[in-house]
Amino acid sequence: MYSLDDTIAAISTPIGEGGIGIVRMTGPQAADILSKIFCPGKKEARADAKGRHELPCPLSLVPHHLHYGHIVDPQSSETIDEVLVSYMPAPHTYTREDVVEINCHGGVVPLRRVLELTLRHGARLARPGEMTLRAFLNGRIDLAQAEAVLDIVRAKTEASLRVAIEQLGGRLSDEIGAVRALLIDVLAYLEATIDFEEDDIPFQDIGPSLGEATERLRKLLANADQGIIYRQGVRTAIVGRPNVGKSSLLNALLRTSRAIVTPIPGTTRDTLEETVNLKGIPLVLVDTAGITAETDDAIERLGIERSRAALAQADLALLVIDGSEPLQSADSEIAALVGDKPAILVINKADLTQKAEPDGLLPQAERVSISALTGQGLEELEKAIVETVFSGRVVTADEPLVSSPRHKDLLARALEHLEAAQGAYNEGMAADFVAIDLTAAVDALGEITGETATEDLLETIFAKFCIGK
Repeated sequence: MYSLDDTIAAISTPIGEGGIGIVRMTGPQAADILSKIFCPGKKEARADAKGRHELPCPLSLVPHHLHYGHIVDPQSSETIDEVLVSYMPAPHTYTREDVVEINCHGGVVPLRRVLELTLRHGARLARPGEMTLRAFLNGRIDLAQAEAVLDIVRAKTEASLRVAIEQLGGRLSDEIGAVRALLIDVLAYLEATIDFEEDDIPFQDIGPSLGEATERLRKLLANADQGIIYRQGVRTAIVGRPNVGKSSLLNALLRTSRAIVTPIPGTTRDTLEETVNLKGIPLVLVDTAGITAETDDAIERLGIERSRAALAQADLALLVIDGSEPLQSADSEIAALVGDKPAILVINKADLTQKAEPDGLLPQAERVSISALTGQGLEELEKAIVETVFSGRVVTADEPLVSSPRHKDLLARALEHLEAAQGAYNEGMAADFVAIDLTAAVDALGEITGETATEDLLETIFAKFCIGK
């Protein structure tokens, strides 16, 4: 399904106007294709009287150096762009294949024209993520590291970037690989006792090895939720009845005037979504329309429906009430919608005389008094959000973080099978029963790093990448 015999090409920088855009080729014909469209050196030195280049131009490219020249259409002798070209021979490249990068002017037309020339002269348009896929298939990185490439591109905070960089560096893969190797050694012993039952195989107590592997997997899983938070962020719905200061709170957390704020109830008619970096957490704030029991306004009803949907999908709810007014029935009704979801009760308008008595409202939630207008209590609210999200846990820098739900699920599956194998061994069951669960655990760990990944799984993972990466 995946061919490594051809050469693929793609634009590897965002489409649009910019200083530089890059067309990348990787594969065995990369240098040959370049020789058909690239003329090195100054234009005047290699052009005829009409400014047209003669192709092919002789190439003598020093690897890993930039070479100045022009991309030329061999059919028309038309100069397409003034470029800098780098040639990187295998195996010391991103894909472990020959790689050519053509640094063009960052406009849509020159990049498209250069890409078309590479395709016309033997390259194939790369599929999404295919260059990183080749890096995986050629053994430069494992599957977990390949997924980290996408996490780096999508990182929204320095903390999420740091987690992705560590995964790309192989920190998580090394730990999983060590556990998997330990289990493979145990499995080899078990299979030997099964296949050569009549031989005198020395007894080996595999209990300590199974126990060590179990504890290491439990430790990885214990940190998984925090790693996923850094990677995906926390969807946080700001909810409450109209005119309690939800949009003002959004603006205060963003430190900018993003939402329209007026004294008129019902100003917000739709959900508004923005992301803020809160102590390394990508906090996805969703400002919602005020929730009321009934309204004759069709647009307002639609906004309320979207507010309810945003609350249902949120990981965290900030229930905002107006501290300068007595508690209203709508506050209690919205609190009932929050239910047992992780939440913080935000008592707004602390700069005014307080009349609200929120006792009994969201008893499980922490309460913070703020003034979205003056900024009073904002730091306390941010601290409460972090503590609620992480439940008071802080993972040290020495611990590798699992940041992918896919990895978490596979680790949980591996641990389940490992515990079953451990139980079977402790009960003195036959080696066959222990080996069955142990094999399943090894396969689950192999899906994380790619040793046992199927083509369908690879297709699913790399389809999420952009073309050119």
